[in-house]
Amino acid sequence: MKSQRLVFGIHGKPADVLCLESFETPPLADGEVLLAVHAAPINPADLNFIEGNYGIKPELPAHAGMECAANVLESRSEKFSPGDMVVPIARAGTWCSHFVTNGENLIRIPVGIDPLQAAMLKVNPATAWLLLHHFKTLREGDWVVLNAANSSVGQCVIQLAAAMGVRTLCFLRNPCRASELIALGAAAVFEDSSAGFEQAIEALGMNRAKLAFNTVGGDSALRLMKLLGNGSTHITYGAMARKPLTIPNGSLIFKDIHFRGLWVSRWMEESLRDEIEATYAGLCEMILARKLLQDVDSIFELANFRDALLRLDAADRHGKVLFSIT
Repeated sequence: MKSQRLVFGIHGKPADVLCLESFETPPLADGEVLLAVHAAPINPADLNFIEGNYGIKPELPAHAGMECAANVLESRSEKFSPGDMVVPIARAGTWCSHFVTNGENLIRIPVGIDPLQAAMLKVNPATAWLLLHHFKTLREGDWVVLNAANSSVGQCVIQLAAAMGVRTLCFLRNPCRASELIALGAAAVFEDSSAGFEQAIEALGMNRAKLAFNTVGGDSALRLMKLLGNGSTHITYGAMARKPLTIPNGSLIFKDIHFRGLWVSRWMEESLRDEIEATYAGLCEMILARKLLQDVDSIFELANFRDALLRLDAADRHGKVLFSIT
């Protein structure tokens, strides 16, 4: 079968090093599945992977893309049949029209789920779920604080926390987006600045947060630390500002704050399959109930990948940019 995929032979700026190539899908071995990709998002991790700044360095040339929603065309796996909609849980080079993978790398998703939402299921919703469940037991009325709250992970955190009765105190660079986060269920939203921090302190009163979710670093991460109570946990899952995390001695000595990191890929590698499937099944239920949704800004064909990459930096972008193939 003639197919297309985006590949790169050297690390560098994605628009400069990516190219679209045609290829023939190989015949299936026992346990393998041939997939037709419906849609695949562009995530910051995808760009870092291409640039050579990700936690995994690929052998070059490499195939781009880490998540997608796809339909099974052919199967030599007992677990899957033609017509099944699936998402890969292992990195598979998903910016393509078709690919072959082992059935063990796939999870079936429910009939009727929006394929665009399914394409964005693997990374951001799972990261948000882990942030809220993997580090501390939260109870109704507890506070969590987060920066980059208008990011896809941030919006997923807000929606999942609201369903739990957990209150989210959110920081973002553009306060004009505050009303959108309140509509999703955020309890309070402030500008990610010194002035916004003072307003947050006043809003919390005597309360302090149990968890902080940091994907920025630098001063923004420090502001989150100052909103945590004794024995709380500060979790870093990204580094958008590319500035180091500076931990004050007092946070360790007097407040016993715990500092952790989260990489959803490691969780998938180390967790039992039953746990992974149960987590994604729960997230799919929320998507079907429209209680967990990610915004879609625009959709591009693979051949227009440079336009898609350019759209990422548009001032008026609102949501994810995706490739749609079939």
